[in-house]
Order: sequence, then structure tokens, then C-alpha cells
Amino acid sequence: MVSNLYGDFVKGRDYSHYPEIVQKGIYLHRSIDNFIDTHPAVTELRLSLYPKLPKVAGIAIDLYFDHLLARNWGNYHSKEYTLFLDEFYFYEADFEQELKKEFNEFMGYFRTRKWLDHYPTAFGLAKSCEGVAKRISFENVLHNAPEQFYKRENDIQSCFEIYMKDAIEKFSF
Repeated sequence: MVSNLYGDFVKGRDYSHYPEIVQKGIYLHRSIDNFIDTHPAVTELRLSLYPKLPKVAGIAIDLYFDHLLARNWGNYHSKEYTLFLDEFYFYEADFEQELKKEFNEFMGYFRTRKWLDHYPTAFGLAKSCEGVAKRISFENVLHNAPEQFYKRENDIQSCFEIYMKDAIEKFSF
């Protein structure tokens, strides 16, 4: 779980100096990113959202899908969402000291503030959009993403379900 999340903090193609479990997590993270970025239904959705969310439509879709996964967790995982989160928050990998300082600081905030608890809610979607918008290096309208979500919720939900079906087929181990 930790090494998959770490994928956003690693630049470049050489991550061979990390422990094998971290390498696998980075690879999986990047494979999923590539799959969502090239999925036909997601591409169509991204293009339709672009006029209202220029430059950030893809980021908004990632956040929408996180929200929808949390909201529909029981359809995709046998463990109750809150129980899964408790295990995640308290899990400490023996390799974390080998990861970047900024990632470990991020994980500290992530765990103590229990950010994922709010993902299934409207508040959580709004806060995640605000937080990511602040970390983007260019001016953006990601703060408008929740409004667009609720205007297009049925289309986004439908796209999410198509994507999840295909992702489960592709990434089932």
C-alpha cells in the first residue's frame, strides 16, 4: 500500500536502488496511471470536461475516481472501508526509512489527519480538489471540479464503472 502511493514521489525511470517491494509498487502505480490515461472511456470523459476544467480535467478524473471508489468501496473490496483504512493508517513498512523525507512527512499528515476517511463525502471531494490545486505549479480551476462532478455525476459514474471493470480484468493477480 505504501509503495504504491510512493509512485507519485519518484521521478525518472531508474528506481532500481529501492527495495523490491517499492519497485513493484512504483511499477504498479505507473501502470495504473498509464492505463487510466489511455483508457478510451476516460479519454472521452476527459475531453468532454476539458472546456470547464482546462489543463486539469485528467487530474479531476483521478480525484473523481478516488471519490467514487471510496463511495462504492463495498462493490470492489470485501473488507469494510473504515477497517481497511485503520489497517492502512497504522501499517508501518520496514522500508519507509529508505523513502524520501517529503514522502514520509506527507504520510505523517495523511495518517494523523486521516484524509481518506473523507473521500466518500462531498466534503472530501472538495478538500482533495482544493489540496491538489494548491500543489499544482500553474494557475488552475481544479477548485471547480466538485461542481462539474455533480453536474455530470451520472456520466462520470458510468465511466468509472466501465474503467473499473477493465482495470480489474487487467490488474487482477
